[in-house]
Amino acid sequence: MATRFDPIRDIDRFISEVTRSNSTALPMDLFRDGENYVARIDMPGVRPESIDVDVEDRTLTVRAERDAEVSDGIEWLTRERPTGTAARQLTLGNRIAVDRIVADFKDGVLTLTIPVSEEAKPRKISISHSGNTTSADN
Repeated sequence: MATRFDPIRDIDRFISEVTRSNSTALPMDLFRDGENYVARIDMPGVRPESIDVDVEDRTLTVRAERDAEVSDGIEWLTRERPTGTAARQLTLGNRIAVDRIVADFKDGVLTLTIPVSEEAKPRKISISHSGNTTSADN
């Protein structure tokens, strides 16, 4: 029996294998909420003490460690959950208050609140009105 060539199926299989083996992927949602950007990064199975968040040269880096299960007598049938160190980087613009970033880890999700700097916030400019003060000398 001949095997049919299906390029879409083959490409899909290839992409699935490549993305599955990429242990550095940490799925993230990023949005703006008023005066803050909020990043929510999924980290299931990560111990909170293994999470490291730092900012250097306007690059925010998140690293976390997911330990592999090691036990005598286990016979793995399939192993798709990535283990080891995972990392994610965000390049921050000049208008971010880097010194006020807050991180919170709850239920396997790291939430980073990244405030907009005071200089970048929109402002109202008050307009002074100077009346026409011409005097009529007769």
